[in-house]
Amino acid sequence: MRLLLVEDDVELAARLAERLRKAGFAVDVAATHADGEHWPDLEKFGAVVLDLNLPDGSGLDLLRLWRARRIVIPIIILTARGSWQDKVEGLNAGADDFVVKPVRFEELLARLHAVSRRQQGNTGTWLERGSLRIDPVGKQAELDGVALPLSRMEFRLLHLFMRQSGQALAQDVIIDHIYDLDAERQSNAVETLVSRLRRKVGRDRIETLRGFGYRLIA
Repeated sequence: MRLLLVEDDVELAARLAERLRKAGFAVDVAATHADGEHWPDLEKFGAVVLDLNLPDGSGLDLLRLWRARRIVIPIIILTARGSWQDKVEGLNAGADDFVVKPVRFEELLARLHAVSRRQQGNTGTWLERGSLRIDPVGKQAELDGVALPLSRMEFRLLHLFMRQSGQALAQDVIIDHIYDLDAERQSNAVETLVSRLRRKVGRDRIETLRGFGYRLIA
């Protein structure tokens, strides 16, 4: 899943982004209200982690702006402002969760997975499509009850296919969802990644639709 981290503390943003990437996320970082306001493809993200104290404006105002634009992806507020009034205001502005700094990384990770599951209407930790199942929290994948050894990028791609099961995913959509903005983004890299994943889940499970992209068949 691809995340946008809106945080003006450069050192904190770098540390948090690194840990999130190690946990399997693709992470882009914005440092200001203006960056978040003008981010070009926000609707393609899986979630946003948003600080409230930005150098050029309020994170709450940014949150309200996104919701007014009908950006419906999960948004978690991560802030040092922890009064009950701040929490009420943030949740009423459209946040899906409110986390007070300092927070253990494991708790933030759990909250990210929780809002993602709620968005998909899934209350368990496993996603299942036919005999394929994955646990985004535990980073496990199984086929017919047997563990699948997947690389980090293979897991990201399978997670995307599972979330969008039955839908055709163009190469540029795959790139936008599983790669950081500053990562190398080439269509042949997607073809190679799909080919590797096919060898592990079965060639017939991932269909190529000429002119449209790829589709997972459960």
